[in-house]
Amino acid sequence: MFFEHGLARTDIPVLLRVYDATRDGDDEGALWWSRQLLAMRETAELRLEDLSMGAALLRLLPELGVLVPAAELPFAAAFAIGASAWNVDPTDACAGYAWSWSEQQVAAAIKLVPLGHTAGQRLLLALGERIEQAVTIASGLGDEELGMSLPGLAIASARHETQYTRLFRS
Repeated sequence: MFFEHGLARTDIPVLLRVYDATRDGDDEGALWWSRQLLAMRETAELRLEDLSMGAALLRLLPELGVLVPAAELPFAAAFAIGASAWNVDPTDACAGYAWSWSEQQVAAAIKLVPLGHTAGQRLLLALGERIEQAVTIASGLGDEELGMSLPGLAIASARHETQYTRLFRS
């Protein structure tokens, strides 16, 4: 569900737009779309998580020869900048981003549920089968169609960010 109603309507289409803007030398456009993605994050916790992951990738990319802007960017935007710099096919970049997201979620579930490694691999394979559909949805969206409404996610995140004890800072 999160693939079709979350990633496919927020991160992946913004990744495509930042990729195109970066490829075209439109730094302002890339920054504008990055800000739009951050505005789609329902809680401070989700924004902080996204910016922290983006900052980590933005520290790595220059070491790999990629010029990056001097701005705070969400992870999808930083990912798009790297993919564009290396001329990765945009569809492949989106699939790679979705796979990366899947791996992160499954790794957390293995530790927290506990899910177990075999069950985690089965879950990862099942998620992998949905990536192509998510990329197809994202590729077909107009600018005005971006965004999601997942109230359960927003409520869980809002409750999690004020929880007394947490295993992970999201």
